[in-house]
Amino acid sequence: MTRLFYTTDVHGSNVVFRKFVSAGKFYKADVVVLDGDLTGKAIVPVVEKSGKNYEANFLGERHVVQERQLNDLQDMISNLGFYPFLTSGEDLQDFNGHPEKVHDLFDEMMLKRMREWVQLIEQNLKGSGIKCYALPGNDDRFEIDKEIERSDYIINPEGKVVQLDDHHEMISTGWSNPTPWDTPREESEEALEKRIQAMATKVEDIKNCVFNLHCPPHDTGIDVAPQLDENLAQVVKGGELVMIPVGSKAVKSTIEQHQPLVGIHGHIHESKGTRKVGRTLCMNPGSEYQQGTLKGVVVNLDQKGLKSTMFTTG
Repeated sequence: MTRLFYTTDVHGSNVVFRKFVSAGKFYKADVVVLDGDLTGKAIVPVVEKSGKNYEANFLGERHVVQERQLNDLQDMISNLGFYPFLTSGEDLQDFNGHPEKVHDLFDEMMLKRMREWVQLIEQNLKGSGIKCYALPGNDDRFEIDKEIERSDYIINPEGKVVQLDDHHEMISTGWSNPTPWDTPREESEEALEKRIQAMATKVEDIKNCVFNLHCPPHDTGIDVAPQLDENLAQVVKGGELVMIPVGSKAVKSTIEQHQPLVGIHGHIHESKGTRKVGRTLCMNPGSEYQQGTLKGVVVNLDQKGLKSTMFTTG
């Protein structure tokens, strides 16, 4: 039997990432998959004030701490998936007046964290016999790819057919159908379908293949998210959020056509669940990265196919 542990959408959270690194050994996995989105969404300035006090504003709250509490504040910010930036009020004004500096600083901090993460994976898993795949998602800038590819242990499976064991292959992509946020790795449904088909046609045994596709299949119940208006505000009717399917039609049509063994998906954080598309069991473990929770799924495979699955929370 081959045991695969899959998680997705850690969005820069240090504490969730550290839990992922431990999960392989904890669940006695043969394969671990860290699916996009990997990187954080924003920088949080931590401004030095008079009297060695520090102030940061994030998630609608103002935090003021003394110097002895500074490391705890920075850890809190990092665990929420943001990048803490220690600065003075004067330097912060300069950054605010130069968007290009903010862009460059974000890249610098994003790449630094990715380097730290790659090192942490190698220190804890290299030599364990566990195969490790890490895949950027639609939110991730292309600059992080080279940090993953510098490792001689971690494999970025984007666009590839990889052999999980003697009986099971896996294809992967972190690209998504169009989103309201114009993310780095999104494209039309037509282009996404071509991307997936290019891999699927190279699979030797499609009925035993794992489709690791970041975007879930459309209108399957594991792709439901709040509807947004033209201002990207959530639509509310009768006091309740309006929820709609936002998954990919290309992902669904290729799964319907090829009927792989398993589909593992993320992207839509609030849509944890399973759904059969024909014979294919599709799963989305969801994401609660800002709560510091690692959501995952354990998939047990044997020569006859899919033996069992189990959602995990840690």
